[in-house]
Amino acid sequence: MNNLRLSRDRGHANHGWLDSWHSFSFADYHDPQHMGWGALRVINEDRVQPGQGFGTHGHRDMEIISYVLEGALGHKDSMGNGSTIRPGDVQRLSAGTGITHSEFNDEKEGVTHFLQIWIEPDVRGIAPSYEQKHFSDDEKRGKLRVIASPDGRDGSVSIHQDALLFAGLFDGDESARYSIAPGRKGYIHIVRGRIEVNDDSLAAGDALKTDAATLSIGNGQRAEVLVFDLAGR
Repeated sequence: MNNLRLSRDRGHANHGWLDSWHSFSFADYHDPQHMGWGALRVINEDRVQPGQGFGTHGHRDMEIISYVLEGALGHKDSMGNGSTIRPGDVQRLSAGTGITHSEFNDEKEGVTHFLQIWIEPDVRGIAPSYEQKHFSDDEKRGKLRVIASPDGRDGSVSIHQDALLFAGLFDGDESARYSIAPGRKGYIHIVRGRIEVNDDSLAAGDALKTDAATLSIGNGQRAEVLVFDLAGR
């Protein structure tokens, strides 16, 4: 099963200070056909204007991953963490019993462009925690580099769910293959550029739900790709 969804078919909200595209139902956008995929609940592609952002707000029992594409995202939370996330950085916030935080575009000029990803945890009521790591372009060039996993393998950030998240950069002849175990499912989100996944051609913002045993990724045109390996649900 392959289910291709084009970028333009996502939910969209433009608030002036924030231009956001929703891969799954979120806030005022509701589509019963797109409530999530396995434990993957949210992928929001956000562009935040200079000096603007999300004021202090709360989360509970959710694994939240921020993946910055352009600009700088300032973060402060109720655990006392304060940081600036830049391209190549991956931030993981486990909300657990409850946390408040804020996120702002730290750039005085220019939009901050990032993905906010929510994954439902496999355990509830844990103590909140925070992690941030950097993954260079070289680590992702022509390959799938694990950036989030249940056990923090290969230096990835740790999440409380049986899920793996990979990032890759592909151009020209660069390619990769990835096997999905029986009973699991894949989700491929194209961050930017164009690329072919199996027999489908995808562009920035497009996504593919699949239970194919193997993913063949190649013929990229300045492509950046996220691949989720998720437990079947």
